[in-house]
Amino acid sequence: MLPFILLPISTRMSKSETIVRSCLMPVFSVAPVWERIISSIIGATPQDFKFKGEDTLLKIGNHNTIREKVILNRGTNTTDCTIIGDGNFLLEGVHLAHDTHLGSHCVLGNGAKTAGNCIIDDKAILGSEVIVKHGCRIGSWALLRDGCRANKDVPPYIVAAHNPISYYGINALILAKEGHLTENVIDNIAKCYRQIYQCGTSLENALRRIKDIIPLSPEITYLVDFIEQSKKGIIGTTM
Repeated sequence: MLPFILLPISTRMSKSETIVRSCLMPVFSVAPVWERIISSIIGATPQDFKFKGEDTLLKIGNHNTIREKVILNRGTNTTDCTIIGDGNFLLEGVHLAHDTHLGSHCVLGNGAKTAGNCIIDDKAILGSEVIVKHGCRIGSWALLRDGCRANKDVPPYIVAAHNPISYYGINALILAKEGHLTENVIDNIAKCYRQIYQCGTSLENALRRIKDIIPLSPEITYLVDFIEQSKKGIIGTTM
């Protein structure tokens, strides 16, 4: 039997924005801007009691690799939708629930799962069996080690580990090798997180210190904005 994917109604594929009806499709008949889709369910009915049967959407960008047994739910209602960006790797058993927004160039390991309404920024890495709870946000270049359970927002550029999930350091090797950040910028990111996690002060005071003593750059501005805009609070703090 050929590998197949299940494409329910209102799955919107790539820039062509083609709406496809429910069907089983051989993998080679998928639009060429999708790198590989194998035995997955794309655009499944949302697992949300608020779903009332509307024609809701799942939007998927270009050059995504979607491996075996991946489940991608579409949105719960017409006010939002599930979004997958470009160039992501979704490995075996990944599940992205309703209205989750996945950025571009992310890697989700075997069995990684999100609840509904999560946001995963560009270039985040979720290890195997990671679970992101409802409404949480994962920052760019964050690395969640295997088996973590994120019940708050995970700020950018860090490594998160253990259960309960906690700050484990900054993702320095990946930032230097793949992010092409300078040593000075990486050092400034590390100084920010020392203020947040290692100085024994409140998060509010830590952010005030960062703005006073750390030279601003796009990376530092994004880091500060991420934390200030957090609705769930960030891991390892009382915020």
